Parts: sequence; C-alpha cells; structure tokens
Amino acid sequence: MTLPFRSEQEIEAAIPIVGAHLQRGALLAYPTETVYGLGSNPSAPALAALSRLKGREPGKPFLLLVSSRAMAEEWGLVMSPSARALSAAFWPGPLTLVLRGGEGRLPDQLRGKEGGIAVRHTSHAGIARLVAATGMPLTSTSANRPGEPAAPGPDRIREVFGAEIERRELLVLDGGVLGNVPPSTLVDCTGPAPRLVREGAIPRAELRRAAGRLAP
Repeated sequence: MTLPFRSEQEIEAAIPIVGAHLQRGALLAYPTETVYGLGSNPSAPALAALSRLKGREPGKPFLLLVSSRAMAEEWGLVMSPSARALSAAFWPGPLTLVLRGGEGRLPDQLRGKEGGIAVRHTSHAGIARLVAATGMPLTSTSANRPGEPAAPGPDRIREVFGAEIERRELLVLDGGVLGNVPPSTLVDCTGPAPRLVREGAIPRAELRRAAGRLAP
C-alpha cells in the first residue's frame, strides 16, 4: 500500500495508519531530508525483518530517527557535552550523532562496533510529526538493496520491493521525488573527544564554527 504524504492533511491522515502498521512490527518506506529510507519500530523482531528486506549483511547497524533531543534521552541515550552542543546547533537537520546508552531500552542490533547508536533528529517535518506521534524512534536505512543507489522516489521503491508491498509487509509514504542531496554528516560522540566519521551535508568547518572546541 502507498499513502500520499505531502500536504498537512495527507500527513495527518497517514499518521494513525502508519502508527498501527509499525506497532505490529511491519516495515515502512518514507522520505527524509536526504534520501528515502526504510524503517521499523525499534524492536529486535522488527529489526530482523528490516535486515531481511534490505538484504543487509549481519552486524551492520541501523540508525534511529527521533523527534527531539528529549526523545533520545527518554530512550536512555547519553548526550555528551559535544553531542549537546552539536545537536543544539544542527538538530533538526542532516547531522547524525553516535551516542552511548540505551541499554535495556534499545536492541543491541542498533549498536556499531564502538558500542554506540547512531541517532538523528530529522528535519523532514512530516516524519518528525510521525515519530513524535508514535512516541518511539523510527529505525532508518537507505531504501535500496546493497550496492544499488538509494531510491529517489516511490516508483523506484515499488520496482525494488513490489512483492513486500503486495504482501502488506511494507507500507510506502509518497513524499514525491527527492533531489540529489548529500548524506548526513556523522559524528561519533561515544568517546572523550568527538570524532568525524563522515563529512556529509554539514562540513567540518561549519561544525567548528557552531560548536568550537566541542566539535570534531
């Protein structure tokens, strides 16, 4: 099934349908401020289903989308001084922070080899509203098979994942075709000093202008 997800009215109508879909462990394809994503609720069974859909290699984690810094903290994630400074400057937006914590609240399948969980407060207004309404983070990975380019819109998602859509395992939110946007900048905030993992939409110089010595 595909739901329109562009106007205020379309987003409002979609939220309860999507919430119920995610609650039962089914999967979602949706627009973000960068590329279309695939996601689920943050539970171990849903993550296993997402890995199967994606064809993801074992041990490679997914990130989480939140609707606020408060939501990240409510789920047990630890905002270091660097994470606080960077999130204050760039959230919501294309900045992903790797954070400590979440033990007992979030499954270990979300953790990278450094032990942290990657988190972003999305600046896509509709997805931020959806996440806030469900009260739980939304897992996220690019909408593609490994080695293929990310889907720019719903038509490509239907081509690649048509069987799963037909079986109602995957619900697609149609937010239109997205442009060629760089991926989010990724900063690891799990250690004593922040570390730039990937320079994406926000360059290092901009991080340093905003956060000074608390930037990588």
